Amino acid sequence: MTPAARIEAAIDLIGRIESAVVPAERVVTPYLRERRYMGSKDRRAVTDLVYGALRARARLDWWLTRAGPGPGDGLERPRRTVLAALALIEGKGAGEIAALFDGGTYHPAPLAEAERALAEALAGEALVHAEQPLETRAECPAWLLPDFTEAFGDRVEAELAGFMGAAPLDLRVNALKGGRESARTALAQEGIETEPCPLSPLGLRLAGRPAIYGGPAYESGLVEVQDEGSQVVALLTGARPGGAVADFCAGAGGKTLALAAAMENRGTLVALDSEQKRLDRAAKRIKRAGVTNVERRRLLPGDPWLARRAGTFERVLVDAPCSGSGAWRRQPDARWRLTPEDLAAHCAAQAEILGQAAPLVAGGGRLIYATCSLLPSENERQVEAFLESRPDFSLLPAETVWAESIGEPPAAPSPFQGPYLLLTPARHGTDGFFAAILERRRRA
Repeated sequence: MTPAARIEAAIDLIGRIESAVVPAERVVTPYLRERRYMGSKDRRAVTDLVYGALRARARLDWWLTRAGPGPGDGLERPRRTVLAALALIEGKGAGEIAALFDGGTYHPAPLAEAERALAEALAGEALVHAEQPLETRAECPAWLLPDFTEAFGDRVEAELAGFMGAAPLDLRVNALKGGRESARTALAQEGIETEPCPLSPLGLRLAGRPAIYGGPAYESGLVEVQDEGSQVVALLTGARPGGAVADFCAGAGGKTLALAAAMENRGTLVALDSEQKRLDRAAKRIKRAGVTNVERRRLLPGDPWLARRAGTFERVLVDAPCSGSGAWRRQPDARWRLTPEDLAAHCAAQAEILGQAAPLVAGGGRLIYATCSLLPSENERQVEAFLESRPDFSLLPAETVWAESIGEPPAAPSPFQGPYLLLTPARHGTDGFFAAILERRRRA
């Protein structure tokens, strides 16, 4: 593809994303799959431009309002967005942009007069401007800024800046198949360079974005794609060989596989979810990983299974559905799709799920509550409300549990906020994760 054809593809993709009701990834993936003529460099160039524009949406819109014609000018928004991204992110001049919009076959149509004026107005400007308000500089919906400020105080801008880049690709080494060094060696033989993750003893971080799927290390089940923060949450669960563990919101099984490896395929591990399709997707992963001790079960409203299994699990992991604010690097459009009503619904569901999961925990056992969110309403407040309603549970310091299950906790940057685990992209390079470990009192 020519550079201009890549620009046209990016305009097309952004238009599809903006009109879709699903996350950007679910638009981009099939779009690329259906266009087999696009080479790997073409795909990378197009997706880099698209995701770069998505990550800078608030700042680009600020500039389009300041320097460009208004929304009623008849110009297509995807073209204006890409034009602004070329000028403000890639630093292209007005002449370079005009040359790309040349009207050739599979190229963007020539710039309209207003678009040409916009390109000239943006030429030489920086993406960040001193007059931009904090929510614009931080790419944060204004209604969520108070929540993040509550969470981080005067660090809020630095913490939100951590979501602006692309997330790294992390792997978890499957201890059922081998160790971290043997996995590094196997991946190196595929031409894939890795470095040990700093927090997870099972984690490997890839250099760049190599093709991991389909390679021998992945297909043999030696490694699984899993963010380091997610690995840490699974380790803090403290699953042990021969124990009884429930993964209450198992989804497609990422943490289930980590728990099974920690249990060395011995004991009871039940993967629970309300959606059968998610559990079905886990089946292939379970087989590839060599996991044999997992029972997959769909939970239906009022399921009598919950009553039958009350008090029978040493560990219950609740990786609760949430806003996903901790994963904004991977889903940059998600921040703009989230509404106050969505957040309220997530919080209500989290409280309900905690109420369903808690009775499963045996006396002396632990309930691990986790989210990939950094919003207090989904994290600390949920735990506080739960403890008020369940005096038979108490909060364990995450630092103590880390020492038990992982080893010596890192001194800095600390992954703890009071008694909780709190990982952020800015401080730890992981997705944003919260976890609380709650222990149930033994019956007298």
